[in-house]
Amino acid sequence: MKYTRTKIDLLNLQSIKSNMTENTQPKYNTPALDKGLDIIEFLSKEGIPLSQVEIAQGINRTPSEIYRMLVCLEERGYLTRGSNAGKYRLSLKMYSLSHRHTPFDELKRVARYPMQSLSETTRQSCHLSIMNNDQLLIISQMRSPSAVSLSIEEGTHFPLSKTTSGSVLLSMLSEKERMEILSRDAHYPKWSKKEQQNLLDFIDKVKKDGYSYSDSKLTSGVTDIAISIGDNESELIAVLAISIFTSSLETEQNMKDILIALQKTQQEINKYIGS
Repeated sequence: MKYTRTKIDLLNLQSIKSNMTENTQPKYNTPALDKGLDIIEFLSKEGIPLSQVEIAQGINRTPSEIYRMLVCLEERGYLTRGSNAGKYRLSLKMYSLSHRHTPFDELKRVARYPMQSLSETTRQSCHLSIMNNDQLLIISQMRSPSAVSLSIEEGTHFPLSKTTSGSVLLSMLSEKERMEILSRDAHYPKWSKKEQQNLLDFIDKVKKDGYSYSDSKLTSGVTDIAISIGDNESELIAVLAISIFTSSLETEQNMKDILIALQKTQQEINKYIGS
């Protein structure tokens, strides 16, 4: 049976979501690490120097519970104390560590093995893209283990308005940001009002569904399936996508399996980047 877009609309998304439910309970208890992270996160949120007592109250601990942790964090250079009253503040060590690699370098690193697993599961190539200078930029690709598959080279740029992945990226932005970017797009301003509205409606649907699929506007006979990585509250947003020969989408179950695999990979990568 040849797969059609009409049939994909009939997919039971609830069934897909139910397959993605994971146990969110921690596997192991690490009290010392929890206390250290609580201290760092609390000081980061408050943004002012605080005493041992104030920190303890803020994270619902006793001063004696966090004493050794404060000493350890200070010795390791994560906290500093002023000479007046000895209040603790975060040092610049966290900033230094986080800026040794760009966020996208880290994204590529943590996404490598989940993408490899995705390719092996679906028998299709997959690629990761970000927004760069108002265009879609492919930053990572994992080739399919099959003898014949589609391949999109890293470093390639595509118009946001003419790609499925671009629609996903645009759906993650505020309406104001989206329209500013589209106004600078090489294609969108030249389209008719109806064509422009069709794209905006499609982006709204992508935002609601949480993923996107459509026939490629750039290559005939190809269907693109894409899902967001990161979230619109952070500066790190990206798209994971599979481009597949439309003729390969033989059944509804085929597409359903690909969507489930994409969502599993999305959750894994988002867990690694803290989204």
